[in-house]
Amino acid sequence: MQVNKKRILIISGWVLLGFFVLGAIGAGIIYTKREALLKEGLARGIRKAKRDYNLTVTIGKAQFTGLSTVAFSNITVVPDSRDSLLRVGKTEVGVSIWPLLFGRVAVSSLTLQNGLAHIVRRDSTSNIDFLLKSQKKDSTASASDTETSTRRVDLADVAENLVDNLLAKIPDNMDIQNLELRLTDDDRQLSFLTETATIDDEELTSTIRINGNESVWHLMGTVAASDQEANVALYADGKPLELPYLEQRFKLKLQADTLRAELRDVASSGGEFKIEGAGAVRNLRINHPAVALGDVVVERAAMDANLFFGENYIGIDSSSTIYLGKAKARPFIKYTVSPVKIYDVQIHTDPLDAQDLFDAFPQGLFESLEGMKVAGKLKYDAVLHLDSSLPDSVQFNSSLTPDQFKILKFGKEDFSRVNKPFEHEVYEKDKLVRKFIVGPANPDFTPLNAISPNLRNAILTAEDYNFFTHNGFNEKAFRVSLATNFKTKKFKRGASTISMQFVKNAFLNRNKTLSRKAEEILIVWLIENQRIISKERMYEIYLNFIEWGRNIYGIGEASRYYFAKSPSNLDIGESILLSYVVPSPKATLSRFYPDGSVRTYLRGYFRLIGRIMASRGLTPYDTTAYGFYGVRLREGLRQEVAPVDSIEIDSLMMPEEETDEAANGINDFFRRVLGRDRAEPEVVTPEQEPAKGAAVQTDSIPKSRRQLRKERREQRRKEKEAQENNPPSQ
Repeated sequence: MQVNKKRILIISGWVLLGFFVLGAIGAGIIYTKREALLKEGLARGIRKAKRDYNLTVTIGKAQFTGLSTVAFSNITVVPDSRDSLLRVGKTEVGVSIWPLLFGRVAVSSLTLQNGLAHIVRRDSTSNIDFLLKSQKKDSTASASDTETSTRRVDLADVAENLVDNLLAKIPDNMDIQNLELRLTDDDRQLSFLTETATIDDEELTSTIRINGNESVWHLMGTVAASDQEANVALYADGKPLELPYLEQRFKLKLQADTLRAELRDVASSGGEFKIEGAGAVRNLRINHPAVALGDVVVERAAMDANLFFGENYIGIDSSSTIYLGKAKARPFIKYTVSPVKIYDVQIHTDPLDAQDLFDAFPQGLFESLEGMKVAGKLKYDAVLHLDSSLPDSVQFNSSLTPDQFKILKFGKEDFSRVNKPFEHEVYEKDKLVRKFIVGPANPDFTPLNAISPNLRNAILTAEDYNFFTHNGFNEKAFRVSLATNFKTKKFKRGASTISMQFVKNAFLNRNKTLSRKAEEILIVWLIENQRIISKERMYEIYLNFIEWGRNIYGIGEASRYYFAKSPSNLDIGESILLSYVVPSPKATLSRFYPDGSVRTYLRGYFRLIGRIMASRGLTPYDTTAYGFYGVRLREGLRQEVAPVDSIEIDSLMMPEEETDEAANGINDFFRRVLGRDRAEPEVVTPEQEPAKGAAVQTDSIPKSRRQLRKERREQRRKEKEAQENNPPSQ
């Protein structure tokens, strides 16, 4: 037995020696042929670049300078009929031998001198268009090839390969001098000139000059690509990090003192690929007209982020943490790509010190709250789930839970001031257009109990029927709004309540910015939660200071202006008409004919609002359109109504279509209640609309009811498209 073991060992040794000798011979042959192999490989790559991307690649010289080090000189890359994309004077690249045995290319060293990568964009073309265009499929491909090409990729594998390849291309030793990245965008230019960038014993240092002498940036830290770790910081000499190009191109002013990024670990397990990292920013300053009127400043913000990638989803794990000042929150985001797109977003906090939360708000975001002092604790939770195949089943819940919370001192704005008479200022496009007292000193001011119940109930029915029972927000309306906006792929519907409209008019500017909307929501919560203003007082002020027509403010002015009567005497028809004009008051006179009667296209709306009010016991049932025929504009105002010269189509009038049209009317009604963006009927110009009662020209052959219904549907479709393309101003 021992002899056999010895013989086996001897044979194994000779076999291994044979393999070693063969390997050595092969390595020797490869070493002697390496220059030819290098040239052949480069030629193959150059042909592929020309064939697949229409790139002309030239290399002045390429040769081995060591066992695994290759030097190149005079490299150029030029897309066909485009500006040069890349020029490199001299570079030397070393690769690690061990990863090569497993088919991976890992860069061990890199030196580069005098390089320029220039992206040029003129009009609608650029010299990187070849990267953005998908390759044409081979029309002769077999069915199996087509199936393979359309098969969905595993996102976990894609992410892992991308990260591994990226880390493998970061060298252990690097020395870069004078490498410029330049962007030319029509008449705008942006230049990053890396004067020096080195990695030595995992220490990264660099000096980057921005647009010549505009500023000097430094990227410093540690990089250990082989250990899958990095920790770097970016800052500028004597000034913030800033790119004027963003302001020129996108009207976005973006500044920061310091940016930090950290890669802590990458791992793959259970079919998921995970990345653990962190990021932080100091003194981030944002200025954009869509965000706020002025600068928004975030003094300190950071995030510990744990990213995950699965076969068909990506996301941020709930173990991640967002830090904003002393406040922190736990986010969860998951985007499922297939078989249908699903969006999951959550954010949760532990009970936070309320003052820490208010202090964490970025400066300039909530101007009216700046300086506010509060006590107690607050806890926030929000959950959103949207399945793209079932958008109407969207789930959304948001709650800010107080614990002994109270306001100790108001900030710049005292929200309780409206409990007493106050002066209201109206601005349009940042210009003061009207100023008046909301209170008994104003002869047009009307107390709530002196306003006709018809008007009070009509406005509530049309605008916010749960006003007296909700806490300022209508989550159901918000869910409908999310579903509608998702289905139409644009912002068509909001979810404003009367509380939100009141806050917008009483305390905020009318500029449509993200900060104003967020501030509006927070103020509503404060007012409702702390009961700063009663519901009755809020509704009384609302009716007395909103706009009802061009330079017409408050129900007292409106009722006298349109109908020459006091608000207490408004009947059901006049009240429903006034409820219709609230979203777009400046177009009120266009709702009337020159004889003072209401245009027929509003008849369906009168029936709809009237029926809802009647079903709630707010008005008697009526078979004659709930006062529609009795509404008359005051005689002295009729001369300002545009004459009528063409036929007006009554889209909600025909008896044989009443069921379908009622459904359309209900949709329109809910669009108003839920969205505050109710589309206006198309206003027919004098040239298009004949005088009321004028003879209608018809074809010699009478049309059937079916033809007439088809024409009416087509007309409504065109009107709807016109309304969507030209929404009324709010």
